[in-house]
Amino acid sequence: MEKEQLEQLRYPIGHYQIPEPITQQNLDEWIAILEYLPERLANMVNPLSEEQLETPYRPDGWTVRQLIHHISDSHHHSYIRFKWALTEDNPLIKPYDEKAWAELFDSKTAPIQMSLDHLKVVHAKLVHLLKGLTEEDLQCKFTHPDGNEETTLKENIGRYAWHGSHHFAHIKNLLERQGW
Repeated sequence: MEKEQLEQLRYPIGHYQIPEPITQQNLDEWIAILEYLPERLANMVNPLSEEQLETPYRPDGWTVRQLIHHISDSHHHSYIRFKWALTEDNPLIKPYDEKAWAELFDSKTAPIQMSLDHLKVVHAKLVHLLKGLTEEDLQCKFTHPDGNEETTLKENIGRYAWHGSHHFAHIKNLLERQGW
């Protein structure tokens, strides 16, 4: 497979880019994406068979099952990061080895409904929180230890809207390519 084709499979909606400035319209759109992702994702993957869930979305990529569990794990971390940034002064967050998590027993074997239910609840809590943030709250930030990168909550809303859409596109594109 060509390098360009592989890159398109890895990043079907492109890399996350922070708009400058981040407008209220951006925030409203991102929050809506987060609000509806759990339902859209469940509607797309619930009809899949066990065999289809074990299909990687690209060569050497995670299976659909692993992607579902990854989205749930990642967005759980994001919710906690929002809370830390709102209650601490620019906290240094704890990263996690998402590749190792995806290889754990639960990510490879657990029913996807567990993570779909978890994602629905985490997103309901997250969206409720986000809709109540003030402009001052949106400027709160945390630091990721990889590169000591500071991220404002305003930027992080966009990052996780992108993240969910990114993995949604992985699965959607696989379904289209397979004719499912």
